[in-house]
Amino acid sequence: MKFLKKIVSSSNFWPLLIVLISAILAGRTFLTPGYFNMHDDLQMMRQLEMEKCFLDGQIPCRWVPDMGYGFGFPLFNYYPPLPYLVGELFRIAHFSFVDTAKILFLLAFMASGLTMYYLAKEFFGKWGGVVSSVFYVWAPYHSVDAYVRGAMNESWALIWFPLILLTSYKLIVQKSKTTRWIIALGLSWTGLLLSHNLMVLIFTPVFAGWCLLFWLKAKGWKKIWELLKAGLLAAGLSAFFKLPAAFEQKYVHVDTLVKGYYEYIAHFATINQLLFSRFWGYGPSVWGINDGMSFQIGHIHWILSILIGIVVVAMFLGKNKSKLSRQTLFTILYIFLAGWFAAFMAHEKSTFIWKLFSPLAFVQFPWRFLTIVILCFSFIAGSVVILFPNKIIKFIAPIVLVGLIVWNWNYFLPQGGKMGPLTDTQKFSGAAWDLQRTAGIFDYLPQAARENPKEGQKLLAEFMTGKGSVESPKEGTNWASFNINADSASTIRVGIFQYPVWKTYIDGKEVKNYVPESEAWGRMYIDVAAGRHIITLRLYNTPLRSVANIISLLTWISLLAFAMRRLRMVQFRRG
Repeated sequence: MKFLKKIVSSSNFWPLLIVLISAILAGRTFLTPGYFNMHDDLQMMRQLEMEKCFLDGQIPCRWVPDMGYGFGFPLFNYYPPLPYLVGELFRIAHFSFVDTAKILFLLAFMASGLTMYYLAKEFFGKWGGVVSSVFYVWAPYHSVDAYVRGAMNESWALIWFPLILLTSYKLIVQKSKTTRWIIALGLSWTGLLLSHNLMVLIFTPVFAGWCLLFWLKAKGWKKIWELLKAGLLAAGLSAFFKLPAAFEQKYVHVDTLVKGYYEYIAHFATINQLLFSRFWGYGPSVWGINDGMSFQIGHIHWILSILIGIVVVAMFLGKNKSKLSRQTLFTILYIFLAGWFAAFMAHEKSTFIWKLFSPLAFVQFPWRFLTIVILCFSFIAGSVVILFPNKIIKFIAPIVLVGLIVWNWNYFLPQGGKMGPLTDTQKFSGAAWDLQRTAGIFDYLPQAARENPKEGQKLLAEFMTGKGSVESPKEGTNWASFNINADSASTIRVGIFQYPVWKTYIDGKEVKNYVPESEAWGRMYIDVAAGRHIITLRLYNTPLRSVANIISLLTWISLLAFAMRRLRMVQFRRG
């Protein structure tokens, strides 16, 4: 009872309770039975593949057996794994795949609300933190990510943006005992690096400007070194994924990520879509203005940002009667400008910038910059608590927050307004299973495949020349085996894409696999002599993957050892 009383009496209890209730309301349908339609309907499939890797001892998971038309796929060599690693905790607790996916979406709402609360609280107090948190969770694009696109990884990226800004700020302004903030910033960046590749690309400039803003006041080269140490920590912790993802793109068709439907030029949003339209839909983004989904920033979000911007500029030009520090005003103004610049990047008038920085093409959809817009506009929304008279805010703020939730309430629903019936068995069988095996084939198709397969894997192995039989075929996540009885020298085709480094063995002796000119789908071929043979295949790490694994392992061990040492020191002092 004393512990509960202590929690309730905490100054953060009621603000945090409001934040969590707000997030749960946004994700309320995730608590109901069933599942929902979404654009990226591969969340359960990715979770299944991650689980198969764990059960098969392929850690970290890189190659998954069921996707890529059943020919295998280097999914997690390039696709950030963090949400699905967390999802395994719920699978261990015997949650179904359906429930695990919904829990992960709900956690994204809750965690992003909490991280925004603590960021805004640092600048605007706890009630300013509440305002920013509710604005962040209830931004229309937050719902687009979850309920429309089903963008699990992008939803999780929204967790780390505020936490990175908070921990970097604390690291820069803290004059002593900065080790914990170096670690906190490193872990925050690790979270983002393992959540979404493209969000790293568009968030980094905002982060750099943020750090410069506070470093100019701190004026110490030591802070640069401390920021670098946090960066090195994040690089080490995430190396197992980031190094292969960055430097092994030559092994897959990345050109398909920026061609055809995925060319950014086709997906700019109009001013009407960004600022004025109340349209809400569950369809796709298309060329022109007849998109089936919404790109609105949120009326209350952008109108309030303009009002705050005017007030802050007026304070700079006139007398600052509120006695706010110029640093605070600069912070609000910087985030205000960053938010509107991000909105500009979603509009076709920014095309010259997209052409100037070619890596931006991999963002694919300019409206993805709405993640930065809602981050910025939600953060500065909390500044109303310190910019306006206290008496007015105590009356107006609750009305605005309730109004925001009511105004956007119907956006935070799945298509049709409720969940539809679905079980794991239904999702992983029949037409639904076939659809998931073939989806996403253009993302990371191995270079050995010159064209997209037209049908799924039917046989693990089959005779292409010669005659004989294939017996006892078995396939794991990164290995396969079968026995053959060949009447004469033969050529066997294996129903797995060739990819570095698949090694093949005949009766325990390594032999070369190859992809002949006639094989457009990139499957492996093996030449065998007449007689009975045991064929085994296994995917091994490239030297880069091995080095990356070692770097991450050593970094994680070092961090845990350091944490244990500090814990023992604290216990010793208390004892």
